[in-house]
This record gives sequence, structure tokens and C-alpha cells, in this order.
Amino acid sequence: MGQGHPAADDGGFVAWATVRRRALRHTAYLLCGDWHRADDLVQEALVRVYQRWRRIAAGKADAYARRVLVTAAVDESRRPWRREWASEVLPESAHLDSPSMTGAAVLAALRQVPARQRAVLVLRYWEDLSIEQTAAALNCSTGNVKSQSARGLARLRDLLPGDELTYHEEGVR
Repeated sequence: MGQGHPAADDGGFVAWATVRRRALRHTAYLLCGDWHRADDLVQEALVRVYQRWRRIAAGKADAYARRVLVTAAVDESRRPWRREWASEVLPESAHLDSPSMTGAAVLAALRQVPARQRAVLVLRYWEDLSIEQTAAALNCSTGNVKSQSARGLARLRDLLPGDELTYHEEGVR
């Protein structure tokens, strides 16, 4: 087999992808705000992980897949000619896995946060990564993660009415 085709370990990849696909899809949705685009991002991540399966260190596939998701979502947000624009009125309702109204408000506000800040917020507070893990996933400094997190949370507070945004990071509410 040629390089990039890990046929000898397809079973390991399939098992990993089967377990992680749903979580990757939710992360992708939080990054881009659209289930169809999230599916595209997950597919891109799974293809890249598959191509590099034998070269990815044991236990690092999740981190690599998250990095692909974030990079693809941020890249997409920078290319306005490739974006699809959402409509206020949709022909059918979106499936959101039954989030509460508060969850829907947070998701709507999250879509309005700049892509890089949104990526930090998703990795820190949805994926529950540490500052260091988030910095590694985004290939940036821990200081950048802290500042992007603070700016992103401030933007969410501006966008959300009342006490919609509650989190328990470092005792801040």
C-alpha cells in the first residue's frame, strides 16, 4: 500500500472514528453554526486523520482531528466567496439535539463571535481543554488563548440578554 493509506490498521481507524464522530460533529457545529457545514468539516477531519493514521502518535488522533476542524472552520470564515449565507426563514427546522432555549440563545450568539475567538471558546468550554491544550490545538501561545477567551466571553456577554451566559471557569460568573 502507498503512503497515506493505512490499510493495515483500518480497523483501528474505523473504531476510533465510530466512537468520536458524534463529538467531532458537535464541536464542528459550535465552530461554524450549521449542521451541514459541520458534517463537511467532520468529513474533512476524518479524511485527514485517515491519511495520517499510521503517523499520528497513539492517543493523539483527537487532538489532530480538533486541529483540522478549527483550521478548516477558521479558513472558511476568511473566504467570503465560499461562504453560504444563512436565511432568516428556513424551509425546514434544523435538528439541534433538543437544546434548551438558553442553549439556543448561546448558540446563536456564538455564531456572531469572530472565528478565532469562537474556536478558543469551543475548545476551552465545550471540549473542556486546558489553556495549554487549547494553545497546542491552535498553534498559538497560552497568552493568546487567554486573551481570545476573555474577548470571546465579553462578546458573548454583550450579545446575550441577562444571565444566559454562566460558566464556572476560575470562579467567574
